[in-house]
Amino acid sequence: MSKPIRGIFLFLLFISICAVMVIVNKRSTSTKAMPVAPRFCPSSVSEQSITPLNNTKHLLVSAYMDQRVPGFDIRLIGIFRRDSIQELHCCFCCAGYLRETTPAKVLQHPDNYGFPFVTTDVMCQIPQNCNATHVTLLTQSDQNGSEYIWLPIRNKKNKAGENKKMDFTVCISNLFGDYNNVLQFAQTLEMYRLLGVNRVVIYKTSCGPDLDRLLQSYKQEGFVEVVPWPIDKHMNPSRGWLFSSHGGDIHYFGQLTTLNECIYRSMERSRYVLLNDIDEIIMPYQQDNLKSLMDGLQAQYPNVGVFLIENHIFPKKHFEPSGRFHLPQWNRVPGVNILEHVYRESPDRNIYHPHKMIVQPRMVEQTSVHSVLRFFGQQYKVPLDVCRIIHVRVALLKQLKLEELNVDKRLWDFQEKLIPNVDKVLKKLGLLA
Repeated sequence: MSKPIRGIFLFLLFISICAVMVIVNKRSTSTKAMPVAPRFCPSSVSEQSITPLNNTKHLLVSAYMDQRVPGFDIRLIGIFRRDSIQELHCCFCCAGYLRETTPAKVLQHPDNYGFPFVTTDVMCQIPQNCNATHVTLLTQSDQNGSEYIWLPIRNKKNKAGENKKMDFTVCISNLFGDYNNVLQFAQTLEMYRLLGVNRVVIYKTSCGPDLDRLLQSYKQEGFVEVVPWPIDKHMNPSRGWLFSSHGGDIHYFGQLTTLNECIYRSMERSRYVLLNDIDEIIMPYQQDNLKSLMDGLQAQYPNVGVFLIENHIFPKKHFEPSGRFHLPQWNRVPGVNILEHVYRESPDRNIYHPHKMIVQPRMVEQTSVHSVLRFFGQQYKVPLDVCRIIHVRVALLKQLKLEELNVDKRLWDFQEKLIPNVDKVLKKLGLLA
């Protein structure tokens, strides 16, 4: 075969092989989808404590790793409108790339007190081989999640090992209005510091100017964590607890949501969480600190994760007659001086009497104000002679006369350290006379 003919033959052979390869390739692509270019995420991460969920009437608050419930990995905490619950899908950002969605399970909390909005958990399962860093919710599984606002996933285990935990965190929910009770708040925080509390978390919508300065001072030193809570920018929050009496969109500025959020916020960093109001002190009566109290109780009741503490009211209209703690340097400080109120009501056992709680956060799944809704393990009512709440406020049993009240000077046991500590804080703010 001559060289020109051989060249033509090789050329035609090459063309034939290329044609066969094209045909084979077309056949293979007809049965196997072409690879899709990877979609990157997260495009927009929420830096807010309340984030509207696209295409819904719902609000998202935070997302936490939670593998205590079989079949689920992530718990999103939100505020959902009860009459608009719909099917949702969890969309994950896996190390910078979008992955397929997984079905979401929506769990409304049972306590809604008749309000249109309710605290809601959304449970998600992470797809296989996904190092999830962020999550969002879609109303349709085929939506482009990159267009949504993402929530960072918190409480992920640290590869270097579990971070060292604090002993006690106090969760105080929903500071709103022009509340400016500076003296009582400073006394309460300093009392908690003496009892061994490591951190106080407060969800703040608004407050008075002097209290705001006090909060900022505690925040700067790291004792108080202030979580902005602009619930009034998203709905009409109620100042009461019952819709039929007070109206509004949600119970007490979203109190139930913030209490649950605080438990999960503290789950991996605190052994115990105290759930109480801003004017309440959970006070041990046989020990001088909370660690000794809880070490003793936990040794007696190792399977208990929820300790119920009974509330006791000290009416602020009754003053200790000697005036021993009517201190002149506090005359200009706005608020109540709790050291002057030593008369305690005996609860009416014929009606419902509320408790507040000390909990192990990892043993709680959902909580209400005065009781837990879902939990692991057991709960225990702590006897009154062991621990009770000191709650200085307006009288509950207004018909009781002074001689019908109990004298309780437990706070005075701490006055030698409490008073100079409070003075130091108030002096820093320029409030001392």
